[in-house]
Amino acid sequence: MPAVAVLCLVLLAMLAVAQVAHLHPNQTDADHCQLCIVMHTLVPAAIAAAVIVLVHMGASAPQAEPVLIAHQRQIRLFIRPPPPVSW
Repeated sequence: MPAVAVLCLVLLAMLAVAQVAHLHPNQTDADHCQLCIVMHTLVPAAIAAAVIVLVHMGASAPQAEPVLIAHQRQIRLFIRPPPPVSW
C-alpha cells in the first residue's frame, strides 16, 4: 500500500510539472487540452482530501493576524444637507 501511494504521488508531481511547463497559443485551446481538464478537475478533490485529513488529525486552522486600521474622525461642518435648488 505505501508503494502505491508513493507511485501516485510521483505521477501527480510529474503531471504538475507538465501542467506548469506547457503553454497554449490562445485561451480557447485550454478548453480542449486533456491535461488542463484533468489538472483542473483534481485540484478541488485534493484540497478536500487535505482538509478531511487535517480535521481528522485535529489540527486547528491558523489564527488570522488582526489588522489595525486607523480611522480619522470626520468633522461634519453642516448638520443638514443644502436645500434643493428649484429653478
